[in-house]
Formats: sequence, C-alpha cells, structure tokens
Amino acid sequence: QVQLVESGGGLVQAGGSLRLSCKASGRTGLVMGWFRQVPGKEREFVAALRWPGSSTFYADSVKGRFTISRDNANNTVWLQMNSLKPEDTAVYYCAGATPYSGSYYYRRTYDYWGQGTQVTVSS
Repeated sequence: QVQLVESGGGLVQAGGSLRLSCKASGRTGLVMGWFRQVPGKEREFVAALRWPGSSTFYADSVKGRFTISRDNANNTVWLQMNSLKPEDTAVYYCAGATPYSGSYYYRRTYDYWGQGTQVTVSS
C-alpha cells in the first residue's frame, strides 16, 4: 500500500519561505508532484519531478519561486517555496504517479495522494 505523508505547512508572512516535505512508503520509482487547492476551486498543478531522471516542471505562477527536489535514498520529495504571496494560500497535496502514465500537469495522471497540508500566507 502506497502512502504519502506531507509536512511543513504553516503560516508565513508575504515574502517569506516554507519548505514542504512528502515521504512516500510502499513504492519507489514514482513521478512526484505537488498540487494545491483553495475552497471552491479546482485542485491545480504546482510542480512535478520526473522519474526516472530529474526533469522538473512548474506552473507559471510559481516558476522562479518554488523548487521541487527529491531524496531518493529516503523516498522523500520537497517543495521549497520562496517569495510567498497571499495568493499561494491553499492546501498543498503531494501526489505520486506511475512513470509514463500521462501528463504530469493533470490531476488524473496521479494515482496516490497525501492528506494535504495547509499553507497560509498573510499580507
């Protein structure tokens, strides 16, 4: 059974930084992604890290501010979020997908999801 457990959310002022982590268990070799969702809106793509390899993909809204990375030895993926804005406020979800199963930008590509962690950016 695959489990994804996120941590690292919280409250931060605009311009600040947070680092989210997601530890996977039960399977290795997954494409890992981060999505976010605010109430009343669709869950949206934030970033993805390809497997095999290390290619990264970002939503335009976070390019240059967020960085996704992975520690293969510990089966953990991080999302470093810098220069945070109030519009980054959302519940952030870690997701895992089987390689070559579809576009990393689409929610439907991902088979496994974490429980979500709240990120709140105050102005």
